[in-house]
Amino acid sequence: MRDTVRFLKGGEVVELTDVQPTETLLDYLRLRRRETGTKEGCGEGDCGACTVALGRLMDGKVVYQPVNSCIQLLGMIDGAEVVTVEDLRQDERLHPVQQAMVELHGSQCGFCTPGFIMTMFTLYHAEGQEKSRKTVTDWLAGNLCRCTGYRPIVDAALQSCFDAADDAFAWRANETREVLRALMDSRDIYIGNGDSFFASPASIDGLAALYGQHPDATLVAGATDVGLWITKHLSDLPKTIWLGRVNGLDRVEETPTGILIGATATYAASEPAMGRISPDLAELWRRIGSKQVRASGTIGGNIANGSPIGDTPPALIALGAALELQSADDSRTLALEDFFIDYGKQDREPGEFVTGLFVPRPDDNQVFRCYKISKRFDQDISSVMGAFLFTIVDGEIAAARIAYGGMAGTPKRAFAAETGLVGAVLDDPSTWSTGMKALLGDFTPLSDMRASAEYRMETARALLAKALMEASGTDPAQIRVLNTREGSHDRAA
Repeated sequence: MRDTVRFLKGGEVVELTDVQPTETLLDYLRLRRRETGTKEGCGEGDCGACTVALGRLMDGKVVYQPVNSCIQLLGMIDGAEVVTVEDLRQDERLHPVQQAMVELHGSQCGFCTPGFIMTMFTLYHAEGQEKSRKTVTDWLAGNLCRCTGYRPIVDAALQSCFDAADDAFAWRANETREVLRALMDSRDIYIGNGDSFFASPASIDGLAALYGQHPDATLVAGATDVGLWITKHLSDLPKTIWLGRVNGLDRVEETPTGILIGATATYAASEPAMGRISPDLAELWRRIGSKQVRASGTIGGNIANGSPIGDTPPALIALGAALELQSADDSRTLALEDFFIDYGKQDREPGEFVTGLFVPRPDDNQVFRCYKISKRFDQDISSVMGAFLFTIVDGEIAAARIAYGGMAGTPKRAFAAETGLVGAVLDDPSTWSTGMKALLGDFTPLSDMRASAEYRMETARALLAKALMEASGTDPAQIRVLNTREGSHDRAA
């Protein structure tokens, strides 16, 4: 066991013994190091002004990813290289992405500029990216600019980010790799005492033992949710256990029947495998948060925190995913849909934690679709999330699994609609009406700031009709005829 957090910054190894349970990386940079180039904006990982780059070893290479330092706990950077805008200067010369921003007038007030620069830095070092405006806008979706306008910023990225990396970080990549390798160890981290601590176990057994002793501790994976408890709710979290160093908990393993995803596997790490299950999942994953959020946030955290509007649970429930849980005394597996008991309540005993899940691949006779509806296309919380798996035999629906988020206090299946669709003929939209009408009895949605109850129900039915239409190849005009026959109250789309 060690009582320090170690990382690389500005070419030097930094070792800290005074790391508070909820101290953020942003506060450390600005208040302790007085490196104020990194800005504090929204405090919730939305605006990107606080973006820094973290370099970690992945498959033997140093990979730089953008993170929101306002919600990244200081202890979570153990074993990484931290790169801020202050580190980019090469002697007296600007970094290539900085120079492009100057030449193309990509900054006015400048408050957001360091965050854009750091996100562009990670794109500059990313390999195999297609040079296109779409690539750039996807990469920069987590950075907001209130005065410059995005065109010159995008142009600066197009000019600077797609040639082979030729900066100080590329020149010393081998040296950095060896330093980061030396920082990696299998010792548990524990800083503090029994009443207040930051801890990071290195093994499943170590985590089980520590959490068994402190079931009141807060488990943190990517902190994209827990970070807001600290910055927005001002929650007092005296005992914090970071899961990012637990050996094997970040696994993503593809098998012929499905995918095993560890609890700390990030969205970014799991995205390629999920995309191979379904193009709809690839698009859903791309629209979860931003590059910064996907680099830190985890599927396990999205599930374990039990949000009724979490993006991943409806899709995973429709696919029939199974959840793995463990404690110091036992381990068990349960269907993901059974994990969510009520709003804010999950089937998890004191001292028990999520270790991963198994996501089955659809069979050849199954059709999967999922859709996210939100006010903003990028980086927004779902108003309604719908996921659908239809088993087709001889042109009829033999079975259906339908799950929604945003329609109840938990992610929930639509059992009545599933039953009503059994026997429906895909080529005959008139046979879909039983399932469409049954959906009305599955949910009693609430109105809130994101959507009204009426909008949610209409949207849920429209998504079901859309999934059926895409599964069957039906002309949308036939759906409009069906709607007219049913009347305005029973509109399907």
